Amino acid sequence: MKRREFITLLGATAAMWPRAARAQQSAMPVVGFLSPGSPEADLRRLSGVRKGLKELGYIDGQNVTIEYHGAGGQIDRLPALAAELVRRKVAVIIAVAATATNAAKGATSTIPIVFDVGVDPIAEGLVTSLNRPGGNVTGVVVLSVELVTKRLQILNELLPASSVVALLVNPTNRFVTEPETKLMQEAARSLGLQLYLLQANSAADIDAAFEKLVEVRAAGLVVSVDPFLTNQQSQIVALAARHAVPTIYGWRESAQAGGLMSYGTSLDDSYRQTGIYVARILKGDKPTHLPVQQVVRLEMVLNLKTAKGLGLTFPITLLGRADEVIE
Repeated sequence: MKRREFITLLGATAAMWPRAARAQQSAMPVVGFLSPGSPEADLRRLSGVRKGLKELGYIDGQNVTIEYHGAGGQIDRLPALAAELVRRKVAVIIAVAATATNAAKGATSTIPIVFDVGVDPIAEGLVTSLNRPGGNVTGVVVLSVELVTKRLQILNELLPASSVVALLVNPTNRFVTEPETKLMQEAARSLGLQLYLLQANSAADIDAAFEKLVEVRAAGLVVSVDPFLTNQQSQIVALAARHAVPTIYGWRESAQAGGLMSYGTSLDDSYRQTGIYVARILKGDKPTHLPVQQVVRLEMVLNLKTAKGLGLTFPITLLGRADEVIE
């Protein structure tokens, strides 16, 4: 081949490279991640999904792309975010909690949806059966709202002399607030405790809730697993420290961020399974053929530094059961 012909061929090939790269990029499947929370609050969820995807050969940024759409605690934004993912023609939608799942279901009946929820998916109309979900939806169920009574028991174990406790909920999220409130009221009665219900769906509401908490002299606080309140973790942890209120949360991250203690489902396990289901769908499996999975691994985290700041000492019974003790 002559030198001039070689240079011409090389130039033509080089001109084709960007088009080839774009074609390869467009062929890469996109997985939509729809959440009522924020990227910061969903770090462990995303990490778990990536682990599950990797087990079946998918690596984010290499042969699959995860596109995050978070509502920042404003669940009324979820339908628009879901519609945007549908317009993007994503291959699969991961839906965090029942609120996001309903938004995704309302936006599409064809794109596969893999949920991770803490409610009964049949009772909430997400699927028709656990073994044969039906339609375009399947996913993972975790113990969540059911654990609110256990959190109260742990708080009572730490504060056996307490007579007044409080529950902080988001009144706009019926999927979590209604069952948590009912279960807490029953548990408080059985323990002989007076329960105050505090409501918040804005940062200002949270400030006001803590003022009320101090006013009623509640000995301790249980924080709902509602996504908005989880998203406001830093504010709640700071207020609990400022007002010296022993507080228990539903997720490990809150204790790691300075909260006193947490008790809840392992997000690593549940979202790893979510990632595995997404990978199976990308490989050709249909959601209706993937039974709803239940993840039951629980974890308790205690923060000794925070306890010391509150003048508290964890009893041996709690320390012995803890999965992680932060010093």
